[in-house]
Parts: sequence; C-alpha cells; structure tokens
Amino acid sequence: MVLAIGGLFVLNSPQGALAATTKARATGCSSPGASGTLRLRVSGFSRTVIVHLPKGSSDTTPLALVLNLHGSGSTASQQMLFSGMNKTANHDGFIVAYPQGYITDGSGFDWNVPGVPLVGGRAVPAGSPNDVKFLTTLVGDLEARYCVNESEVYATGFSGGARETSQLACDASGVFAAVAPVSGLRRAQPCPSTRAVPVIAFHGSADPVDPFKGHGQEYWTYSVSSAAQKWATQDHCAPTPHSSTPTKGVMLTTYKGCAKGAQVELYEVLGEGHEWPGGPALPSEITSVLGPQSQAISANDLMWDFFRAHPLSS
Repeated sequence: MVLAIGGLFVLNSPQGALAATTKARATGCSSPGASGTLRLRVSGFSRTVIVHLPKGSSDTTPLALVLNLHGSGSTASQQMLFSGMNKTANHDGFIVAYPQGYITDGSGFDWNVPGVPLVGGRAVPAGSPNDVKFLTTLVGDLEARYCVNESEVYATGFSGGARETSQLACDASGVFAAVAPVSGLRRAQPCPSTRAVPVIAFHGSADPVDPFKGHGQEYWTYSVSSAAQKWATQDHCAPTPHSSTPTKGVMLTTYKGCAKGAQVELYEVLGEGHEWPGGPALPSEITSVLGPQSQAISANDLMWDFFRAHPLSS
C-alpha cells in the first residue's frame, strides 16, 4: 500500500552519508563503524540503506542485526520514523538497517516480491532488481563493515516490506534466523526453505488496506490466520494452535512443537488499522486512511524478545 507520510514527516538526523560499493572494506569487528546512509551498488543498481548503531556500541562485541523494510510507496527514512526502532535498538543493543526499495511509486519505492503484482495490480517493471539478492548481499556487506553476530541476523518489515520479509524467510533462511512481518504476513509459493524458520507476525483486525480476513488486492487473497497456518505447516509445527482469550486488545495465536525449536506466533491487534503496533503517534491525516492506532502492545519489544530467543543454529 502507499504510505503517504512523505510530506508529513521530516527526517532530521545527524547521520552522515557514506559512499560505498558492495566490495566493502572488511572492517567487521576490527575497526569502529558509524551510523549513516550507505550508497551501495548491487547487480548494477544503486541502492540506499540507512544504518543505525546503538548508543555505546563497541567494535569488539558482535551485535545482532535487524533489517527493517518500509512499506509500498514509502522510504527508508520514513520507515525509521514510522517504526521507531532506533529507540529499541539503543535500549537493547542491536544494529538496525533500513534498506530502500528500487521500484518508483509516487514519492517512495516498492519492493520486488517474486511473482507478486504491485499495489493496484500493476506488474513489476521489466528489468527491476532482484530484491532477495540485494538484501542478502546487503547482509554480507554490513557484516564486513560492522561487528555483526552472523547467527543473529533478522528481518522485519511493514506491508509491502512485510511481504518481502516473508519472501526472505523462504528464499534466504540460511541468512535470516527469524522474521517478523508487520501488516503483511504471507508464505511464498513455492517456498524452497528446508529449515524451520521462526515467525512472529502482527496485524490489525481492522486493517482496511490488507484485510485480516483476506480478500483484498491481487497480492492479498487469503487471510492472515491462513498465512500463519501455512507457516506452521512449513515449520512442521503441531497442527492445532493455542489461541489466547482476547485481552487488553490483543489475541495471540501460537503454533508450538515445531521442528528445530522454531515457533510461529500471530498477534491480532483488535481494532487496529494498517499500522505498526506501539509505533509513534501518527497524525489524523494518516489514521483517517490507515485506520486507528493501538498501543496495546509494542511490536518492537515483542519481536526483539522473539528474535533473541531464536538465533540461527549451526
């Protein structure tokens, strides 16, 4: 969907711009890195990513890395503000990177989810970059630049970014230990991963853009509950989930008994629209389109706890 916040939010960041290529100098844990905007060239395409290092981080202690993907029609800088994840990264001590899509959509960009049309049923333009390749290449680049724990690399994203995150779980499960789609959980078909991927997802019950019960645009057919069940089958979980009694505006559905210690969790945020649960307050110009916000849970806090419990096993 088009997240029309470009004219309402202004990025005011002291982060500098760092010119780079994918042949990054192998600093890793040997030299201090810096927060900033990286310009990368991947497969002939110029790409952008904003990197935030937690306050007080050291170049000698490997940290977890979270890729945080923006929604359709949005940007990396807007996603940084929309999700408010820098604050969580500072508190919990992990690196967060905000990559930017390439396909132009208004004032923002879309992701190339394989075999899936764009908003409004538009076809992906011919010659568009392979974003799975971009994002996996990006992880390698960031591991070379910063002190990253390679067993603690995770992905999250919103809406179109959540659909791309779901794709990463299928196509790059050897890179991403766990994923957390927000307002956009899907399961790719085919899904070649042979590894059970831990999945935690969040979705508003009153989402007008990607309806919780499905039956939306061409890219959005089956329900979010069905998507979670598909992942439970993929991960060889017990067939019957445990669903909590709706309390404090949330219903949690959990699939346990999955292969290799994986787990599938779905938080249905009751009455919330197409938002990031617990995210920064949005102006009425946005909530009038996306639906009401909820502070019942913090998606950032819950996904970080989930990520921390599910590193990539050797």
